[in-house]
Amino acid sequence: MSKAVDEAEPKVGSSPTHIANPELRKEAKRAAVWAAVIGIAVLAVYISQALLVIFGAMVFAAMLDGGARLLGRVMPVGRGWRLALVIALMLAFIVWLFWFAGSQISQQAAQLPALVAEQLSRLIAWLQSKGFAASQDDVSRLFGTFASGVGIVTRAIGGILGAGATLLLVVTIGLYLAFEPRLYERGLAWMLPQSSRGEFYITAERMAFTLRRLMAGRLVGMAFEGVFTFLMLFFYGVPMAALLGIITGLLAFIPNIGAIVSGILMVLVGFSGGTEMGLYTIFVYVVVQNVDGNIVVPLIARRTVDLAPALVLAFQLIMGILFGILGLFLADPLLALTKLWLTRRAEIADLKRDGA
Repeated sequence: MSKAVDEAEPKVGSSPTHIANPELRKEAKRAAVWAAVIGIAVLAVYISQALLVIFGAMVFAAMLDGGARLLGRVMPVGRGWRLALVIALMLAFIVWLFWFAGSQISQQAAQLPALVAEQLSRLIAWLQSKGFAASQDDVSRLFGTFASGVGIVTRAIGGILGAGATLLLVVTIGLYLAFEPRLYERGLAWMLPQSSRGEFYITAERMAFTLRRLMAGRLVGMAFEGVFTFLMLFFYGVPMAALLGIITGLLAFIPNIGAIVSGILMVLVGFSGGTEMGLYTIFVYVVVQNVDGNIVVPLIARRTVDLAPALVLAFQLIMGILFGILGLFLADPLLALTKLWLTRRAEIADLKRDGA
């Protein structure tokens, strides 16, 4: 009788949630892991916009840090002064863009949608003359989709507030990260187990280097494409040369998609001035893209992560659908850092296997 009572009473130190059966305990742990994964996924979706803003701030901070490091090669002053100079130059360019060139560019941006619609109508008429089944409704739908994307670009150029609060958050957080990167790096490392901190510092350093190189290539490519496009179009007398140069430069930040959109705009505007001008804009587009893609960017960012174009395009489409224009702009650097992290994890696994 005493033995039966002892077996019925819980053991000392056990709890009501204790599972004595090892198989059931194993299944319960597995279910808890899956519940945690689903919970983290739901939380990530819920706060995805905030996470994207933080990542955008990191990209902006990498641009500032890269500029400060570049100035450090020729200016023997403190890092804070170099960062301040980079910010001052950036502000000077924005002031010039909106103050001195703003009125002309705004007028051109207002005229661009009507010009594009007219050229698309001419294209449909030409296709109908060749026997293709195309209608004006197709033009309206196509132009409606296309104009929405063009409108985002032109509003970003000619608008006063631009992206508004999101842009302000990206810039503010990016400035904090750029001026005191070690402070936030140590804060993240402190939240990790001590055994993992060394690996975290190595991975963070590689990511920072990759992001700086990638952004350097993007910025140089943007400047080259924008200036070279403007000069070549202005030399030939193509309408809206300044606007097309700025749009081409801005969209150069987005691989693949940016070049396609800017090229379509350039060619449509070119053919508004005749067949010869249209063919010339095609020539300009081919020259600019080939020089930038095969010489300028590889020369600057030759040591960055090599990404397959199809993979970049697919990830851009996904990020664009999920997060809009901000996701489209940040898709390439996010994919590059993800690949770098996965590559580093594979290296660690290989080292552990070789050590074992």
